[in-house]
Amino acid sequence: MRVLVGTADAVAVGFNVPVAELLSSADLARHKQLSALGPDLLGGTFDAADALKRIRAHGRDAIGDVLLNQRVIAGIGNVFKSEILFLAGIDPFTPADALSDGQLQRIVTVAREQLAANVLDRSQTLSPAVGRRTTRSLDPREKLWVYGRGGKPCRRCGSMVQSRKTGVDARLTYWCPRCQRI
Repeated sequence: MRVLVGTADAVAVGFNVPVAELLSSADLARHKQLSALGPDLLGGTFDAADALKRIRAHGRDAIGDVLLNQRVIAGIGNVFKSEILFLAGIDPFTPADALSDGQLQRIVTVAREQLAANVLDRSQTLSPAVGRRTTRSLDPREKLWVYGRGGKPCRRCGSMVQSRKTGVDARLTYWCPRCQRI
């Protein structure tokens, strides 16, 4: 089953949704789980300082796992986690507290850029690619840098892209060991 929920400002798509709770806009502010979400990367009131503070609060956790925590920053899923960290040049297993403020800011900046680019209507881009895309390649077969490319050559340097299950839900993480050394 596919669920599509939308408002004038946003649309959400979910697959295999066991329970869906529909709320009025008045109920949103009072909803316990929704009010605990981190800042929305595409929100008009996005607060980068709050996002960095929330990331720092996860000290020894791997940055890849931190980015999937919607209470830290809302909006990054598994595909974009791997792609954002590739573009930022950050190893997904680096502890959050081992990264400098500049590196964390770079991650947040790349995340905002990538998510914003991926909500554009196809008429607003030159790319014929459908779905998630991060490479900006006009070739629809080259949409992503590392995600789903374990064991294949990195599009940038030619090294073999690695993959490993990580985190509580054992989600696959993809990275290039040469391009993501930090």
